[in-house]
Amino acid sequence: MRKRLWALVGADRLSPTSRRKLGIVAFLYFLEGAPPAILWEVLPVYLRISGASLTAIGGLRLLELPYSLKFFWSPLVQRYGDRRAWISGCLVAAAGAIALMPFVEVAHPGWVIFGLVLLLAAASATQDVAIDSYTVALVDPPEQGAANGIRASAYRVALVLVGGVLLMFAPLMGWTGLFLTAGALLIGLAMAVPRVPRLDPPPEARRAWKAGFLEWVGTWRAVPLVLFALSYKLGEFAIGPMLKPFWVDQGRSLFEIGLVPTSIGIGLSVAGALAGGGFIARFGVFHGVWALGLLQAASNLGYAVVAWGNLGRLGLYGASVFESFTGGLGTAAFLAFLMNVCEKEHATIQYAFLSSLFALTGRLAGAVSGLGAERMGYGDYFALTFVLSLPSLALLPWLKPWIRETPAV
Repeated sequence: MRKRLWALVGADRLSPTSRRKLGIVAFLYFLEGAPPAILWEVLPVYLRISGASLTAIGGLRLLELPYSLKFFWSPLVQRYGDRRAWISGCLVAAAGAIALMPFVEVAHPGWVIFGLVLLLAAASATQDVAIDSYTVALVDPPEQGAANGIRASAYRVALVLVGGVLLMFAPLMGWTGLFLTAGALLIGLAMAVPRVPRLDPPPEARRAWKAGFLEWVGTWRAVPLVLFALSYKLGEFAIGPMLKPFWVDQGRSLFEIGLVPTSIGIGLSVAGALAGGGFIARFGVFHGVWALGLLQAASNLGYAVVAWGNLGRLGLYGASVFESFTGGLGTAAFLAFLMNVCEKEHATIQYAFLSSLFALTGRLAGAVSGLGAERMGYGDYFALTFVLSLPSLALLPWLKPWIRETPAV
């Protein structure tokens, strides 16, 4: 069984040392996925049930701009301290923000809830910087395909356990119990971080962080890379904030929402991420980005068809299955690309730069998603998100010089 699993993710030929690295990667990306599980999976449902409008729910995505701005403070993570300390501190800060959420007014969101969401997003984004740079430094090129499938999967497992499972039990424990439980879980995870081996950037890379970045991206050659990072996840980010409200407006129960699009859906995205990692390990990053990215984009049309045709419960379930699995495929491909083009010794700032770019367009698209769904209707808006996914794929011929990996067919 274990041998088949390693073969699925493309790690069947890796050494025991490499597989131990993959275990560390899985743990770190479970940590990375825990705060967003509340931000993306629980909070939109809580707000909608509490009476918040679609425009307000989408508008809160502007408070996630720390994901887009983290590049500006990533040099602090590169230059100072132990990356494990950054991870633990961010988890504690996120736990505090989550634990306070059920005690503030959310039907008409005000400054207090804005501040808590902003704190949660900033802590999560800073943790991303530390975890991503640690992982790029840890993983060697032959391990990248398997590592990217595993980290995308572990991230989604966190979304299931911290988001979907808690959401399923919200009617039993109440919203206050849900948020307090999530906060306590994050504190427990923070206490486990020191068990990860310490891995710091080389002293010279810490001192020369600015030169390492400018030499990497400071030419016209970087223009397609920047445009690609800005646009590859645009369609996914544009549709994401409206999926849970769509389920609510379709009359589905909290149990269904917690079970199908969240728990089962994320489980399917885990399978997709593992399969995507295996595909990339065998056929290379370039083939993975265009083939798996196209499937991910097509999944948005499934939700459009459900909205147009009023296909009911079975149609909604089918759209969710397709969207979840292909979302895992596309995420594994994109993570593999980002890891491949970054240099190990300067990964903190380089990776933060690229992930900030795709997060920027994602937050802006998410911020107007509620307005688009209200003005256009769910069906037309979901179809528009598919169109938004396509321009990035046209840039792929200009990205080949950036990819260092030789596909293993």
